[in-house]
Amino acid sequence: MTVPTPQVEALWRARRTTTAALVTLVVLVAFESFAVTTVMPGVADVLDGHALYAFAFAGPLATGVVGMVVAGTWSDRSGPFRPFLTGTALFVAGLVVAGFATSMPVLVGGRLAQGLGGGAVNVTLLVTLARAYPPALHPRAFAWFSAAWVLPSLVGPTVAGVVAQAAGWRWVFLGVALLVVPTSLPLLRTLRPLGTPDGGAGARTDGRRRVGLAVLVAGAVLALNLAVELPAAPSAALAAAAGATALVAVRPLLPAGALAARPGLPSVIATRALVSGAFFGAQAYVPYLLAQRDGWGPAASGLALTTAALAWSGMSAVQGRLGHRLTSRGAVRVGTVLVAVGVVGAFVTAAADLPPAVLVATWTSAGAGMGLASSRLNVLVLGYSAPGSQGTNSSAMSISDAVGSAMTLAVTGVLFALVTGTGGAGGHGSGAADAVVGVGGFIAAFGLAAALAVASALTAPRVGTPPSETAGHAPDGVVSGDAAPEPDTAAGRQASTGSADATAAST
Repeated sequence: MTVPTPQVEALWRARRTTTAALVTLVVLVAFESFAVTTVMPGVADVLDGHALYAFAFAGPLATGVVGMVVAGTWSDRSGPFRPFLTGTALFVAGLVVAGFATSMPVLVGGRLAQGLGGGAVNVTLLVTLARAYPPALHPRAFAWFSAAWVLPSLVGPTVAGVVAQAAGWRWVFLGVALLVVPTSLPLLRTLRPLGTPDGGAGARTDGRRRVGLAVLVAGAVLALNLAVELPAAPSAALAAAAGATALVAVRPLLPAGALAARPGLPSVIATRALVSGAFFGAQAYVPYLLAQRDGWGPAASGLALTTAALAWSGMSAVQGRLGHRLTSRGAVRVGTVLVAVGVVGAFVTAAADLPPAVLVATWTSAGAGMGLASSRLNVLVLGYSAPGSQGTNSSAMSISDAVGSAMTLAVTGVLFALVTGTGGAGGHGSGAADAVVGVGGFIAAFGLAAALAVASALTAPRVGTPPSETAGHAPDGVVSGDAAPEPDTAAGRQASTGSADATAAST
């Protein structure tokens, strides 16, 4: 039974300040991502750091895994307040270091700190959502998170270019740092009382081991991403070794049975890794194919990414308005099928030399599928999480997302380089290499992504239905303003996660 619509609207309005702060923070993170991508080529020129160009992007992705693990365990032990403060401080410090960097190694150091802090902030935002919002509001909240990426994806590169030309590239980093601090302040009032309902008894006690494993995963992911810079034979060998190491090390950081896609929470995590890997692994090559095969310029070749981003946001908004009238299991099933249609469509477009309009249309389908699937996979993770495991499970989801995407991008890069003979291009050859890139590399990259997309559609039915969508979740303990229900009360637990006992049994 779902909460009546008037009550849902009242609950939503009661948290409008917190929601605005959360969404604004996501907007800033999204803008930073697009802006840095835009200015980094110029930064590498100024700092003479082309040798570290790829590392400047792979590094934050790797350290983010460590931040996710630390913040997840910490949040389960004592609540999200301190992990959020620490993560935000690291993220801002990294931006400041990058902004004042006088050499590429220093800038990369700042980026590593950004990744560490950003991973922690990402997990604490999910924990905050789990504990400050009742389940009826989760689909809508994730719809707003998805929408927060649309505007930066459309105007971020342009704004970054204007800022870089008018004030210098340093202000792309420093400007975001200045805005993150005041944006974070309204969240502190909500975060402070959000301790762990069971006093932290549900938090894992092997924190040091988990952090050590996270460091190993991060190192393997970095090695996998850098393998493409080597000649063919060493590249394949390093990629195989790093991939195997990452899978072995990440297994204990995920729910038992995740790699086997067992029903329930393990399948949620597995599906997230597969669908994210498929989508982002293929997306890197969509504009590249349009530019290489069809001769489209940068603006035109980015059209497919823009339409996919709009479709992602639109479908996320639709599922948010439907709430639990659309089951999460149903949304994930439909979403993963749409992603599979889009990625397989990209593969067929490259293999059969279909018109570019086919690629744009099918990739828009993939974006729509991600809008359904990713939002509801987030909802499912929170629905399956008992109050003392929200941080651990949220970090597991974020890790599966990051590792799945990073590993797929790395492997597609290796395949692309091996097939095209462009070694060291990282899947994005430059200069003269671009003129001789054949379609075989695109077929290989899209083929791997298509296999993962089909696998995600096959695991999607196994995600099941969490207690938060089967048990009643009337909004007991609702208070005025943005304050969350008192987490130490039974009513607060019911409003946040449904039946805690049932959820604990499910995880």
